Amino acid sequence: MAPSPRKPVTAADASTRLSDPWRVIGNSVRAGYDTGSMARGVRFLHRIAQEAEIADHHPDIDLRYGTIHLTLSTHSAHRITEADVGLANLIAQIARELELEPLSMPEARFDVAIDALDIDKIRPFWIAVLGYKQLDGDARELEAADLVDPAGRLPAIWFQQMDAERAERNRIHLDLWIPHDEVEARMRAALDAGGTLVTDEFAPSWWVLADAEGNELCLCTWQERDDKGYVGA
Repeated sequence: MAPSPRKPVTAADASTRLSDPWRVIGNSVRAGYDTGSMARGVRFLHRIAQEAEIADHHPDIDLRYGTIHLTLSTHSAHRITEADVGLANLIAQIARELELEPLSMPEARFDVAIDALDIDKIRPFWIAVLGYKQLDGDARELEAADLVDPAGRLPAIWFQQMDAERAERNRIHLDLWIPHDEVEARMRAALDAGGTLVTDEFAPSWWVLADAEGNELCLCTWQERDDKGYVGA
């Protein structure tokens, strides 16, 4: 008996079953292809749209001149499901038929983390100034975010509870979600470029890096996270 299309899939399971170049990024699976031209990208998009309609499951698509970027996540479940894995592998097959090459740089996702002593007090400001919507309950945990762009284009925001003022460090940092098999190379490049490793205490879920002036960024992966999201750095 085939599994239900909306049956949740763990990140670890999805990671082993996805065809290249698809990778697990947070609560989604993502891939990018070099199309070489807008016309070739549109042909690829048309094939994807046909299969998506048949499956009644649709990716988010960013079509640009020479590239196409794809994201799959079951929005109603706020997580990866069988439908995402199945459609991702089908799209990978279409790309092979069209002889499209994966992009040399894997897909990624940016989130912005804001340290706060009184989250309830500052949240309305960020909702108003960004035009974002607030997530609550399971959606907040599974999306690993407090606020999201309704259009799905801008980075998600999450608030990190502070116990006391920390004047010695920045109050806003970036989270960069990347494929788990890209972390070592990306970290080596960052350190070679003058960065420092602040801590690997939470690895392999995330590593905290900083530039030469102490501005921080977390390299994040799906590894060793439970199904309820994650606790930030």
